[in-house]
Amino acid sequence: MGEGSAMSDAFPQDFTFGVATSAYQVEGGIENDWSDWEAAGKLKDPHARCGRAVDHWNRFDADVELIERLGATAYRLSLEWARVEPEPGKFDDAALRGYRARLETLTRRGIRPVVTLHHFTHPRWFPRDTPWHQPASLASWARYVKEAAQLFAGLDVVVCTLNEPNVFLMGGYLAGLMPPGFKDPGLTWAACQNLCRAHVLAREAVKAVNPSAPVGLAQHLMVFAAARAWNPIDQALSRLAEDNFNHAILEALTTGELKVRFPGFVATAVTLDGAARSMDYLGVNYYTRAHLKFLPGAPWAEYVFKDPNRRGLTDIGWERYPEGFAQVLKQLARYHLPIWVTENGLDDRRGDRRPEFLHQHWKALLEARAAGADVRAYLHWSLLDNFEWLEAWGPQFGLYRVDRATLERFETPACAYFRRVATTKQLTAP
Repeated sequence: MGEGSAMSDAFPQDFTFGVATSAYQVEGGIENDWSDWEAAGKLKDPHARCGRAVDHWNRFDADVELIERLGATAYRLSLEWARVEPEPGKFDDAALRGYRARLETLTRRGIRPVVTLHHFTHPRWFPRDTPWHQPASLASWARYVKEAAQLFAGLDVVVCTLNEPNVFLMGGYLAGLMPPGFKDPGLTWAACQNLCRAHVLAREAVKAVNPSAPVGLAQHLMVFAAARAWNPIDQALSRLAEDNFNHAILEALTTGELKVRFPGFVATAVTLDGAARSMDYLGVNYYTRAHLKFLPGAPWAEYVFKDPNRRGLTDIGWERYPEGFAQVLKQLARYHLPIWVTENGLDDRRGDRRPEFLHQHWKALLEARAAGADVRAYLHWSLLDNFEWLEAWGPQFGLYRVDRATLERFETPACAYFRRVATTKQLTAP
């Protein structure tokens, strides 16, 4: 659709509706750097543990039936590196066969797998022996992705190399809020370069086995605003955040040149071999708008979530801002790539606000399409309530509610609405 095209309430017939999860958050029984982080009492609730999660590993077939009931035709899931390679160079054949069987099951049932190779977590040995800020990280990663890519042979899969590398860098290397727990701009810069190189290595590994598989990554995009509109430092931080957080990695994988600036630390541009034009699609994770407030002496800024439109914050405390969804999707048109929305959702613990959230965000998506953004898929976060990282078991993002005691799954009111739109391709009110 070109600039100025009339907005329609209909999605194209080939538009993909799907759902998303990640391995550590749903599978259960995984020991990795995140389980160690929990054991060290570093979550907001120091006693919380992921543990059995929602037992998706053992309930996979039944959960696929839930996907089918939604009318979804794509499922974004991830491979758990710690399950696949628990010791350096020692791969678990049973785990690999298990993942292959899951991909085959989805394919057989008409659900296209969207497979993420790295969704925040690592085997315990990786941050100890070859962390991302060290050159040796790439050899470890290359060994893993070469093995993982074999799972895609002969299948119609979409591959997502990295989930939210910008969030991982902010949380794990700059703010110390998640593993590996650093607060070091220099290490952040080194790790950022290596993550971009990791994307290139993964792309090469996948294409060697399945040349037709689209390869991209999932980038977390936010709308940023000054917490104090009158404050020039807050204004500058907002511009810096948009350039660095939203676009630096996408620009690097488009142009081949990585340019990132941090407060108090200026990084020179680096050319990355093989990075130019290394994405077949752009994956977008969008949730909210953040207002940034300068904090003297801090490595970054305070995130403030406001509710100027009086829609009510989500239960996790984020602004519901569908206008920002249209905004970031329109911005991505400049990359001239197909766009997959790889995550979008809200923490809705009563379960009654999600239908209207979906309606508002689908309307924004169609607005962006009308303005020229080539959006081809919408994958909702999440299929199931799951373990939400530092927030543990409080948030409820699932289209299906999960009883924590019995692990029984229940439809939320949004399921029927999702099904109606996904199957008819017509955007109607909830």
